[in-house]
Amino acid sequence: MKRIVLIALTWLTCLSVQAQETPTKNFEDTLKIKRDTTYWQKSFSGGVNFNQASFSNWVGGGVNSTALGLVVSSRALYEKGKTSWDNTGDFQLGYINQRGTSRKAADQLFINSVLGHKVAPKWDIFMSGTFNTFFAPGYQYDKIPVNASRQRISGFLAPAQLTLAWGVAYRPNDWFSLRVSPFAPRLTIVNDDIVRVRKGADGISRPDRTATAFGVEAGKSVRTEWLALQLQAALNKNVTDNININARYQMFANYQTLDAIDHRIDLIATAKINKYLSTTLGIIALFDKDFSQDWQLQQTLAIGLLYNTTTFRKK
Repeated sequence: MKRIVLIALTWLTCLSVQAQETPTKNFEDTLKIKRDTTYWQKSFSGGVNFNQASFSNWVGGGVNSTALGLVVSSRALYEKGKTSWDNTGDFQLGYINQRGTSRKAADQLFINSVLGHKVAPKWDIFMSGTFNTFFAPGYQYDKIPVNASRQRISGFLAPAQLTLAWGVAYRPNDWFSLRVSPFAPRLTIVNDDIVRVRKGADGISRPDRTATAFGVEAGKSVRTEWLALQLQAALNKNVTDNININARYQMFANYQTLDAIDHRIDLIATAKINKYLSTTLGIIALFDKDFSQDWQLQQTLAIGLLYNTTTFRKK
């Protein structure tokens, strides 16, 4: 037995010496790690919200209703060297049905694309394009003629706005940017005269194809504002692993009408309850005298299914 153990120890010793004499390859040479050459970072968040209420012989009263809403927020950022191309899209569409009648509860189509070139660690020069409109027709249900149940006042490309801008941007990180554009021409589009209405002295709005709609004169489908200033601030950040804030502020000032500066605030806050459920708060605040003399506000709050994915790298 001692003889067998002695032979085994001698054999292991020989192997150890041989291994020490054999040059060892570097770990990086043995395991090839591919360099990350993906210059795109992408994120997508989509939610479907459903609400329902029904009543039967309920003494407290109530109306049977169902509501369905869709909220989508997406982003694609390209970065290579000093060049960046940041694209965002926010989409909302929701309906509520009561007594067999459907009404629109939320509607937004917003796309923004920014091409930038870094001139300092946190500063870019850039050019951008911003487009916003509605997906579906919108209607007015009050203060309309008594013989009408509703009146069409908006729709896809009625109105729509396309703003092109050139300027300088402050980008301290991937989730915040501030852009100033001293030259930002804007096109306002109205491709359907059915949305043209005129409010009478009695406060009733009536269809009138000769009325100016959203700043676009009758007989025209486009209004161009060539000389204008635009300020844009954007924030898109995961506050925690379960909460995301997507906020924007836009100011548009036509140099010829500085007493009528436009302001727009967009906010989408999403909180994940678990892997599949979330609650979403959406707010749009708009002040544009071509649309209304007062602030316009759209607010939605819903709980529903959520799908969220991202390839953004943590820095």
